[in-house]
This record gives sequence, C-alpha cells and structure tokens, in this order.
Amino acid sequence: MYEYKKRIGFSECDTDRRLSVTALIDAFQDCSTFQSEDSGVGFDVLQSKNLVWVINYWELEIDKLPYLCDYVTVGTYPYSFKACFGLRNFYMKDEKGEYLVKANSMWTLIDSVEIKPVKAPDFIHEAYTVEDKLDMTYNPRKVLIPKDEGVTVTQKDPVHIQIHHLDSNHHVNNGQYVKLALSQAGDPEVSHLRIDYRKQAMLGDVIYPVVYSTGDERVVALNDEEGNPFSVSQFILK
Repeated sequence: MYEYKKRIGFSECDTDRRLSVTALIDAFQDCSTFQSEDSGVGFDVLQSKNLVWVINYWELEIDKLPYLCDYVTVGTYPYSFKACFGLRNFYMKDEKGEYLVKANSMWTLIDSVEIKPVKAPDFIHEAYTVEDKLDMTYNPRKVLIPKDEGVTVTQKDPVHIQIHHLDSNHHVNNGQYVKLALSQAGDPEVSHLRIDYRKQAMLGDVIYPVVYSTGDERVVALNDEEGNPFSVSQFILK
C-alpha cells in the first residue's frame, strides 16, 4: 500500500469549492506514479525497456468529495497482475480515516516499439506488494451504450484535440476524457462513474461527443468521425 497526504487547493475545486472529479482522478494518477517512481519502476526505467502502462478502465464510488483546504489521504496498491494486465485499487480518506472515494482500475503494459501488450516482467512483480481488493462494486469493464426506450440521444459539437489535452505519452491523458465527458453531460454531481477506454486520441484528432440520458444515468461516448468510441463513460447521478 502506498499513501500520500494532501490539502485540497483552489485550482482543484469546482464551482461549489469541492474537489472536482477530474482533479480526483489526477490525484489517483499521481499516487500510482509516486508509488512506481519510489519503487524503482517509474517512467525512466520503463522507457529504457520500451514499456509503458496504458489505462483501460476506471470505476469510482464517490461517497462525498472533500472541500477546499480539507486534508485528505490518497492511497493505492495493485491487487492482481494477469498476463499483460495490472489491476489496481485507489482510495481517498478524510482526516478521520473514513473513505470518501474508492476506485478500481485496469491497466495494460505495452511494448512501445512493437505497439503490443506484453506480460509484466519479473522486475515489475518484485517491485510491488499485491494486496486484497477493496470492498466496493466491481462492474464489467465494458460500458454499454443504452438501447432502451426513453433514452434521449444528444449529439454535441466536435472537440479538436490540442496540445493541452496531451500527457508525456503524447496522447490524450485519461483524466481529460473524464473532464470532457462530464462537461458534455452538463457537469452533474455523480455518485458512481465508469470509464471504458477504447483507443487513444492524438493531437489533431477530432472527437464527436454523444450523450445518452435516461433517469439518473448519463452515458457519454467520445467518438471518432466514423462513430467508433475513443472512450465511453457512465455517470450515475446523485
């Protein structure tokens, strides 16, 4: 288990001065990065071996989000390695040690030269301690497009991918998909969200958002021009 403590800053907050969902995912992403770097299997080590971890799936259970200036603990650990996949839990706790958010994630280890999934080598297994899964909901990875009657389908304006959307892997950062999907859904307050990443968006790509609304659920597909999703996100509203 790896943890770090932080205080919620103004730049991380939404219009209600609570931690935004995008900043929450950024904090989780930072936590796993800190663990990898401190465990000796960070970016430089993986890059020297032509390896990179790519996110496939997020699932978050949000009890409540902290407010501006609150102190929180962010934690993470892997709970399984299966062939090319790494399965990892995340959490955020308040000052009393109570869970604010629990999260599950799936990652794929990619050979950056061959551009194909590869089994995690021994040095990666040896760097981490695998622990028991968090007690939370574990839905299937694939987020389905709603087909039921009564679903409202809304086509949104295209979004052109620019440099500020990218990370050091030169593709759209996983948190940016969440930020974009939430904004297309009207920035609702959510209790549960799932993000199914299908393919990478690069600089110059154009994303065509489609929002599917029904009851307390919003599903947002961020598609290419042919209607193939870069990602599909499901938001359960509070």
